[in-house]
Amino acid sequence: MGPKKAPEPAGHAAMSPPASGAGLPSEFRFIRRHFRALAGEGALGLTDDAALVHPPEGRELVIAVDTMVESVHFLPDDPPDTVGRKLLRCNLSDLAAMDATPLGYLLSLTRPQSRDEDWFAAFAAGLHDDQARYGLTLLGGDTTATHGPLVLSLTILGHVRPGGALRRSGARDGDDVWVTGTIGDGALGLRVLRGELTDASGFLARRYRLPEPRLGLELGGIASAAMDVSDGLVQDLGHLARESGLGAWLDASCVPLSDAARQAGPAWLATCLTGGDDYELLLAVPPEREEALRHAAARGGVPVTRIGRFGRALQGVEVRDGAGGVLALDRTGWSHL
Repeated sequence: MGPKKAPEPAGHAAMSPPASGAGLPSEFRFIRRHFRALAGEGALGLTDDAALVHPPEGRELVIAVDTMVESVHFLPDDPPDTVGRKLLRCNLSDLAAMDATPLGYLLSLTRPQSRDEDWFAAFAAGLHDDQARYGLTLLGGDTTATHGPLVLSLTILGHVRPGGALRRSGARDGDDVWVTGTIGDGALGLRVLRGELTDASGFLARRYRLPEPRLGLELGGIASAAMDVSDGLVQDLGHLARESGLGAWLDASCVPLSDAARQAGPAWLATCLTGGDDYELLLAVPPEREEALRHAAARGGVPVTRIGRFGRALQGVEVRDGAGGVLALDRTGWSHL
């Protein structure tokens, strides 16, 4: 990520400022001003072409990437510190789903002229706060310019014991379906910010802007399979079941809702089930491991709820209403394409 031997296209630079800021091109000054303070061990001060990463001895590297686009994954007037933190937390949630520990991250941003220095100062401050909270640092990245919307991409690195990563394909016939936390708050929070729903407490908007990655639960040997709920509970349960060669049912009356979500009323239940932006963990757990799951969740201070079951005789996902009926949903979740 250091200076290239050949000149780069205008508006494009790796995150690699030289030791002195004097005489730097504007993009390098921008990187140095806002992001060099976020760099940690392995980043080489953001002065080289790439970072040097040493996973802890005897651990496997886990890598994931997420991209957020203005007006698609966050609102243009969202506070910039929450935008940075949400970007990082969404990626941390992918690590949590694989039972991995954070190591560091790479950041790429495509910057429109409409975003000024103050916006990026607050964005970087949000990242700084969550780096301290979750124990990782910036390793490097890339910056480009655009006439379009702000685009942010973060690649997360973590580590896990060899063979210990939880995957989507491990659910077994008869495993129970569990979720952490509460479902639907993020989707309802977006509706609040769009003026479609009221929430005097502000809880739902905070949940949309700042998800809570469920790191550190140590579910290896407890869960058979896992993923995080980002695109809608029903749709993501379908992904987990399909990758495991199974179907599943869930009881909508058992899905955990926050007080704020319940106050929104039953008309919003379908939105809670399909809206996404939860970043809770969706787990397949054998019945005989329930006590171990509850112990791990209590140790981590995270509530868990059983909401359904996987079955070989089922096709897709059946959403039950708690009274013996089946709920018909217009959609199952968010589509990226």
